Amino acid sequence: MRVEDFRTVTWRDGRPVILDQSRLPHEESYLVLEDVEQVAEAIGTLRVRGAPAIGIAAAYGAALAAFLSGGDRQAVLDACDLLASTRPTAVNLFWALQRSRALALDEGIGAEKLAARLLQEAEAIAAEQDAADRRMGELGAELLPSSCRIITHCNAGGLATLSFGTALGVVKAAHSRGKVELVWVDETRPLLQGARLTAWELERAGIPYKVICDSMAASVLARGMADAAITGADRVAANGDTANKIGTYPLAVLAARHGVPFYVAAPLSTLDLTLENGSAIPIEERSPDEVRAWGGVAATPPGAPAWNPAFDVTPAELITAIITEVGVARPPYGESLPRLAGKVPQGSS
Repeated sequence: MRVEDFRTVTWRDGRPVILDQSRLPHEESYLVLEDVEQVAEAIGTLRVRGAPAIGIAAAYGAALAAFLSGGDRQAVLDACDLLASTRPTAVNLFWALQRSRALALDEGIGAEKLAARLLQEAEAIAAEQDAADRRMGELGAELLPSSCRIITHCNAGGLATLSFGTALGVVKAAHSRGKVELVWVDETRPLLQGARLTAWELERAGIPYKVICDSMAASVLARGMADAAITGADRVAANGDTANKIGTYPLAVLAARHGVPFYVAAPLSTLDLTLENGSAIPIEERSPDEVRAWGGVAATPPGAPAWNPAFDVTPAELITAIITEVGVARPPYGESLPRLAGKVPQGSS
């Protein structure tokens, strides 16, 4: 096993098992999920997070429902409804659950075989994601110059997928080619997914990095200390507008202001071509307590008003390219993304 490899979500002894990201970086703890409610809780509380990872976890949750109910189709459909209610922005969640629903609704699959078939589907989703990550990594690494200094936001590594990652997969692939000089890691307020999780992954992989406050990104870019910005995505609209962790949009604005390419690495399962643009992407709003406190320590006066949207939308005009597992999309995204998704034959306009 390579040093950067781990498995965020797996199936062991008849139960889903997750690497509990709420305990990182101080404790590498694995949590066995005993029922569908625990899977939903793990997704909602960010014990497992990242658009592809929660899709994988949800698929395992659907399989768990089938095993616990003896293959009851309605139990699986109810589980899918519960899991779909956990987080509204990441389209991978709904994409994975749709695959599970389709099996539950297939009368050709007997009740005695449904659980095994759903588990097989969850394993397939996980394997497809890992293969997509590694292909994205190779395609993205080709875009980066030698001795590249990269700035990233949130965590789009193996913790957000299965083991390799999307944006950090590009970084890992580029590092294996000797192309990465340094990674600037935005701490990513309010839950510090950069400082806690991205730094943990880069440390584990032996990739040089420095953690910065989100507000320091402007100085890094203004001083010419970064050659590229790379982030992941939770949903990409048909025109290329991209939803990602709150704070991604200002990083894209800063990159454009300072002439630094801004790349998004996102698997095809993240595309939502049913949405014309980013204004239609649902934005999850989380508890204001995540802003008011950190680690159980209050950071504001008691009861201070706070607002906590979990994502923002980066307009397509600020994105240099979108890296997928089947190719790199460039503007105009309204043409290139459907082509990559197989909606438009190659070479047509």
